Amino acid sequence: MATALVDQPDKVRVEAETFETETVLRLYVATDDLGKLIGKQGRTARSLRTILGAAGSKLQQRFSLDVQSE
Repeated sequence: MATALVDQPDKVRVEAETFETETVLRLYVATDDLGKLIGKQGRTARSLRTILGAAGSKLQQRFSLDVQSE
């Protein structure tokens, strides 16, 4: 989904770090695309986190999203 939102989809990279109770997903994007992925007042990022929460409840795993620029 993140690649559809940014201008430089080739710069999008995801790293996952799994702990006992949760998985942290680090989403790296180009610096110019950071604002597009976060959205106005964080709405786009919040929506991505909501989708992760729904998927996590189905998988019985907790996910968190950390958006960073390269």
